[in-house]
Amino acid sequence: MDAVATPSSSPLLERHHRAADRLRDAWRRRRFFRWATYGLFGGYFLFVLVWVVFATGLQSSEELLALQTKLPTNIRGVDGQPVGTFARERRVELSYDEYPPLVVQAFISAEDKTFFTHGGIDYPGLVGAVGDFAVKKATGGARARGGSTITQQVAKGLLQDSSYNVTRKIREAILAFRLENVLTKQQILELYLNQIFLGRNAYGVQAAARAYFDKDVADLTLPEVAYLAVLPKAPSNYDPVRATEKALARRNYVLREMASNGYITEAQAQAAAATTLGTIRYGSNAKFREVGGYFTEEVRREIIKKYGEDQKDGPNSLYAGGLWVRTSMNPVMQEAAAEALREGLARFDGGRGWRDTGVSVDTAGDWRGQLERAPIGTGFPDWRKAVVLSKSGGAARIGFTDGSEGTLPAGNAVQPKRGGGGSAFSNLRDGMVIIVKNVGGNVYAIRSIPEIGGGFIAEEVRTGRILAMQGGFDNIGGGLNRATQALRQPGSTFKPIVYYTAFANGMTPASIIDDAPFCVWQGAGLGNKCFKNFDGGYAGPKTLRWGVEQSRNLMTLRAASQTGMAKITDTARRLGVGDYQNYLSFSLGAGETTVQRLTNAYAILANHGRALTPTLIDYVQDRDGKVIYRTDNRCAVMDGRCNAPDWDGGAMPRPPSRSRQILDPQAAFQMVHVMTGVIERGTATILRDLNRPLFGKTGTTNGPTNVWFVGGTPDVVAGTYLGYDQPRSMGGAAQGGRIAAPIFKQWAQVAFKDTPPTPFVAPEGIRMVRIDRITGRRVFGTFPVREDPKSPVIWEAFKPETEPRRTYRPHGGDDTELAEGAAPAPVARRRPSAAAASAPRAAAPAQPRPAQQTPPDDFLAKQGGIY
Repeated sequence: MDAVATPSSSPLLERHHRAADRLRDAWRRRRFFRWATYGLFGGYFLFVLVWVVFATGLQSSEELLALQTKLPTNIRGVDGQPVGTFARERRVELSYDEYPPLVVQAFISAEDKTFFTHGGIDYPGLVGAVGDFAVKKATGGARARGGSTITQQVAKGLLQDSSYNVTRKIREAILAFRLENVLTKQQILELYLNQIFLGRNAYGVQAAARAYFDKDVADLTLPEVAYLAVLPKAPSNYDPVRATEKALARRNYVLREMASNGYITEAQAQAAAATTLGTIRYGSNAKFREVGGYFTEEVRREIIKKYGEDQKDGPNSLYAGGLWVRTSMNPVMQEAAAEALREGLARFDGGRGWRDTGVSVDTAGDWRGQLERAPIGTGFPDWRKAVVLSKSGGAARIGFTDGSEGTLPAGNAVQPKRGGGGSAFSNLRDGMVIIVKNVGGNVYAIRSIPEIGGGFIAEEVRTGRILAMQGGFDNIGGGLNRATQALRQPGSTFKPIVYYTAFANGMTPASIIDDAPFCVWQGAGLGNKCFKNFDGGYAGPKTLRWGVEQSRNLMTLRAASQTGMAKITDTARRLGVGDYQNYLSFSLGAGETTVQRLTNAYAILANHGRALTPTLIDYVQDRDGKVIYRTDNRCAVMDGRCNAPDWDGGAMPRPPSRSRQILDPQAAFQMVHVMTGVIERGTATILRDLNRPLFGKTGTTNGPTNVWFVGGTPDVVAGTYLGYDQPRSMGGAAQGGRIAAPIFKQWAQVAFKDTPPTPFVAPEGIRMVRIDRITGRRVFGTFPVREDPKSPVIWEAFKPETEPRRTYRPHGGDDTELAEGAAPAPVARRRPSAAAASAPRAAAPAQPRPAQQTPPDDFLAKQGGIY
């Protein structure tokens, strides 16, 4: 076998040996060959080293394939209409096919005419850019011209690095190669058209089309498309207002390039070049007016808590995830709440003089930008933020954020300056930021932001969904949401919690309580603590209902003392109002709570004592429309029966209840029914002419420092308060019925305008009985007069066997029918002694009993109880 193999392998081995000899000879004799070899291996290792060093941390191919553009979160109201967005980059994402060919052609002509043929790098352009960079670096000149392709610009956006150095360009080139390897040209161009910054806080061509022309990309004309293609270089350099000529020149260059590339004809280019830019004023393209600043700010906080803030926090982050959030905000109620609270604050604050905003800008610089960024909200839509540009004679020249100017005559700023001398006009100075209102033409009058604060919230009774929320005059410049964050003493609006507890522990609305002086011994060190009514007077024994309607402090204290403060504070905890100690002063609202907590407590009472959790969000969808969160998750626990494709022959599936019973439903209804009297005859009669079933309670704290009203209908409960952020007296005339209740009324007139009145429905077991409103005694033979709120006879709600009833007392053999004020207390009877029992009884004359008269014991037995 060796003899056979050797001849066939010898020529091959000889050729290899000869080649190796020649290489060795060349290596020994030729220096150029040795240096070429060193250079080849050195370049390879240098390439590997550069790749390892500069490619570290760049997106992998898998990450590039899963790449998602940053999209804003969109907020919708309960009707599905947009009410706001959360965006650091205003962007609307479109697919490549949704961009008209004219848009693609314009951007390619302006930015990268060889885009569809190069592999990610334009080498001639890169060499020119490197040479220009070297020259500018050596001479200390301006920034070098760019040489980036569209792919490199996409890579630059992914790097989020705008540094001016070679390192960034190398990393950008590496990432560009990766993009070209894993994505198609169309996918790369789609990323580019969706993410490129084009000024006016617009990212992507669709957002820019709206920002500059208030159009969709499909509706853009040739000159408009060409102008947008100008902007990627430097949007501020081609601003349509400040740099109109430069913008026109650059746009016409793009038109010539499009004609040169064969996308349009020369005639089309010339016709387009003859047109004006035709852009709209910045900020005038809003398709809807954002509403509910305080409401949407609370939604923002919840989304951040659930999903994070930025892209690094996850795919569903607030500012990058492209979420669609359906909220419970009712836009009509929300706008009405904002308007009513603002007018209430301005009405209270209006007679106290003009108040300086305390903010100034430098009129010598970019005062428009400074004014726009000034953290001052104007509240009313027709109030504007302005800066004093100059003042001379009897007028001041003022400027606005859009660059326009107006006149403020001295006669329109005559209010005295609060806390200082002179009029508002005399205190104006150049650069001062003020609030004004247009009063005709280009003339304005000065206005003042109220110092008083307040909060308003409206909640749906059956579900706990928040329908409206206003946390102050304006959420701009004020981070405090007084509807959810401000802890304030509720005053008399806490009393329904006291009386509910009394009803749950044996009292009735007809129970008699003495409105008389009440003192408590607090110990040797503190002595007696004596309480008093708001008006300082006393009314004597009255029904509990009367005490609620007239908000009598002393009657509340007696009811709390008899019921027990431990039970009352336990009720407050179950309702989520607050965790208080067992001191009598808390029964008068001395403990702190928020508008949201107290409004929710009233909603629970109106919901027959079933628990409610206030919510702002109904559900959240991701960028693809998939629901990723739902507040009402009852379907999720129904084992798929909630959305069955067809009837399975069984009973209709019943979703489980959204809430649990935490209060006695009958006592809760009694409390609500009593509070309807506050509207009819009590401290909130200003609401009577709303002409619908309402309940509620006013409140005023010591000082008075806060005024309240909480109440509503069987379907919606709302609460509001007013007070200074640093509590101080609002003035002796401040009362909840005079200041807070009118705010509720203004809101209700709009919120319930198209809603039919709904009656309060009593829970099972409640007995409606006619009683005398003053004495609480049961009435027979007459009925309440509905048209007269002060009718002496009213319907009252009682638990079974607690209502006033007929009693029979024998008088000389005849039974007399009496109307008692309440169920009589058990009477202790002595047992007869044995001697007495055995002694013969004196014969008494037989007394004839009326015909058909049933003995009392038999009557009760036959009727099944006490009626």
